[in-house]
Amino acid sequence: MHYKIKGLSNDQVNTSRNTHGSNELTPPQSETFGDKLIQNFKDPIIIILLVALGAMIVLSLYELTEWYEALAIGLAVLLSTLVSTYSEYSNESSFQELQREASKINNNVIRDGNVQAVPVGEIVKGDYVLLQAGDKIPADGYLVDGRIKINQASLTGESEALERTPIPEERIALERDFSDPNSVFRGALVEEGEAIMLVENVGDHTFYGKLAKELGESEQRLSPLQVKLKELAKLISNIGYRVAVLIAVVFFANKAIFANGFDPDLISQYFQNTDVVIKDLMDAIVLSIIIVVAAVPEGLPMMVAIVLSLNMKKMLKEKVLVRKLLSIETAGSLNILFSDKTGTITKGKLEVTQFLSPDGNSYHDFFKIPEKLKEYCEFTIQENATAHIDPSGEIIGGNVSEKALLAYISRSVLEKESKVSTQTINQIQFNSTIKFSATQVQSAETIFDGLGKEITLIKGAPEAIFDHCNSYFNAEGKKVSFDNKEAFSQHLDELADQGIRVIALAVSEESIDPIEKKMPSNTSLVGVLGIRDEIRVQSKSAIREVQEAGVQVVMMTGDRKGTAQAIAKETNLLQSEDDIVITSADLNKMSDEEVKGILPRLRVIARALPTDKSRMVRISKSIGKVIGMTGDGVNDSAALKKSDVGFAMGSGSEVAKEAGGIVILDDNFLSIGNAIRYGRTIFRSIRKFVTFQLTVNVAAVSTAFLGPLIGVDFPLTIIQLLWINMIMDTLAAIAFGGEPALHRYMNEPPIDREEHILTKNMRTSILSSGIYITLFSILFLTVPFFKELFLRDGVFNEKVFLTAFFNIFIFLILFNAFNVRTERRNLFEHLKENLMFFQVMLGIAVLQIVFTYIGGSILRTVPLNLKEWGLVFGFAFSIIPIDMIRKSIMK
Repeated sequence: MHYKIKGLSNDQVNTSRNTHGSNELTPPQSETFGDKLIQNFKDPIIIILLVALGAMIVLSLYELTEWYEALAIGLAVLLSTLVSTYSEYSNESSFQELQREASKINNNVIRDGNVQAVPVGEIVKGDYVLLQAGDKIPADGYLVDGRIKINQASLTGESEALERTPIPEERIALERDFSDPNSVFRGALVEEGEAIMLVENVGDHTFYGKLAKELGESEQRLSPLQVKLKELAKLISNIGYRVAVLIAVVFFANKAIFANGFDPDLISQYFQNTDVVIKDLMDAIVLSIIIVVAAVPEGLPMMVAIVLSLNMKKMLKEKVLVRKLLSIETAGSLNILFSDKTGTITKGKLEVTQFLSPDGNSYHDFFKIPEKLKEYCEFTIQENATAHIDPSGEIIGGNVSEKALLAYISRSVLEKESKVSTQTINQIQFNSTIKFSATQVQSAETIFDGLGKEITLIKGAPEAIFDHCNSYFNAEGKKVSFDNKEAFSQHLDELADQGIRVIALAVSEESIDPIEKKMPSNTSLVGVLGIRDEIRVQSKSAIREVQEAGVQVVMMTGDRKGTAQAIAKETNLLQSEDDIVITSADLNKMSDEEVKGILPRLRVIARALPTDKSRMVRISKSIGKVIGMTGDGVNDSAALKKSDVGFAMGSGSEVAKEAGGIVILDDNFLSIGNAIRYGRTIFRSIRKFVTFQLTVNVAAVSTAFLGPLIGVDFPLTIIQLLWINMIMDTLAAIAFGGEPALHRYMNEPPIDREEHILTKNMRTSILSSGIYITLFSILFLTVPFFKELFLRDGVFNEKVFLTAFFNIFIFLILFNAFNVRTERRNLFEHLKENLMFFQVMLGIAVLQIVFTYIGGSILRTVPLNLKEWGLVFGFAFSIIPIDMIRKSIMK
């Protein structure tokens, strides 16, 4: 297609933007910090604490409690809520910002007579936008040239492909809607063809913009892992609530009945002392609140978002953009990966290596081709392409194959002072079903000897074209009979075995119909181009790593069987004689049951169609496999959506990117391996956090429950529990969220999607460490030996003793975090790769020491001396050898 349109100048662009606005959509109103803060105050746990705060305020007014206890609870609630709100807000903001930055889309726009790549937000009213198959229409407008088929499902819900043609001049001033045959609207997808649209409305003035304003953002659904964590949190919370009520009853009964030896007279006297009864009743309520605070792991569901947001920047550096939370979770569970070849396993930078003619001649240099044949080749390539060469030599538009063909002739094109004038009459766009493209043109002069000025230029797979070829052009440019068709085809098969793709060029005087898409029956072969796509250096090792991770890799390519087989051998996809290579035709002859039978040994599907991808996803999922699929084209979108994890290529169509859950920004197979590795890492990080948090839950609840029964009403106060709660929720999530994505995770089998969140190793860690902390706490509080260690001048000081206990409990938790961080005995393994973990733990330790000195009555602490600090750290460190023993037994 030729672009006679000049488009807007830079001054006109600025004027249009100032007058009509930009093409940016007003972002949907997201929750502000204040909104999130209010939402967090509606949390059931916070409501319970606020009720308790109200009760404490009332009691302090009657001087039944100290005023600072109510103030302390208020500050603790506010601090806890502010920290969790800030973490949630900042993580969400950074996540959205990264998504916006990495998802920026460019469109080809004609300005100042040249095609320029312009970000969608910078398009203005009056721009001429080049539309090609796979593009998302960036604004509202109408066609002025070309012919396309569009899908308006995102706007109307109807997925039928609709044809759009240039607008007649008399209809430009009329109002138009979605059914108009000349109009296109923002958000629709181009499925086929090429056209130029004139932009009429931009930004919020488009139908899409108005719709987005009305609907706003849809509510984000929880992923399966978040649902599991929410269910786990709910289960633990329900147990915690029941235990809290039970403990409150037991505590009050202990004060009223057990402590009075079941003596009716003493019990009666107790209830006559109203102040004591109210005080004990309030203590029971406060104790139950402490249990609830300790038991409810409200941070579990939020953990997934925190871990993912902390890993987003890391993944972007490794060219992985997560669009859907579910996808990166599921990536760690992949069983089978159906991968494209071009641009993924190979570089995707095709080069024409030779021009072949049926007369037996082969030319590696374009300028060595005989003059007439060279002229035919250049004309056929240039006039039957969706890409074009701009004056600077850059190739704009088109797919990788077309770019390779144009690069082959570009020097010759640029050296010419003028070109033959042509007019496009009809076009058939290439698709993987018909395997050819054709352009019918009216030329100003005769190009091909023996043919007229109106001709159809064809390029595509040799097997699609040869059956319709009766002749070919020899070195002199004369038509001769194509008698050696079979021998020439065999020679092309030999090239395919070397990994060289072949594209045939042909010409015909017959007309074409864009609707029927039939190949002209009487064509003449111009020649065949051999194209080579070099294998990426990392592909071999990346494929091996993914295979060692227990993921079966199946290459699906449009190449001939020989080409596909050669590349599969070179990348070690084919390693034994049992490995199976089939074509799309072979696949279509097989029943689903037969496909299931060969699936474990299947490595390559050649000449693959989009329908083959969808079928393979369906069959593989039917036997319980977790499926990954790569894709870049419009036709891949169905398979990408149906797969468990859709890997869309960064250079692919916007349709494919929308369908995919993960975008591989550099189209590299190595990055797909990185996505799988991060999926496993994120899952592990979440499990580490769960182990850490549930250990704290077990220890805190058990200690708070047993304390009153051994004569210590409040081993840990409500303020202390709130501080512990902050440690085990937000701060721990940040600490564990930065864990490195280790390559050794790729030596393990895929994570079973149905596997329970709590593994055997996690359960033993939670129980052993939780029970140890509880037992140590009870022994510390009851055995005289420990009290004697903290005597000052031979006198027991309860405040010193309880301060020491509070610190020991905190540091037991912190040291256990190092245990949980790795399943190995070397606790410092890869610690330098997650300095955030060390920094968070160090920060907690420093704050704990500071709180000890300044906490006073609020935190129930007094300063400790060096000897006492030494004992605190010594006792707390004991949890490390305890867990070492557990790890050794588990090994």
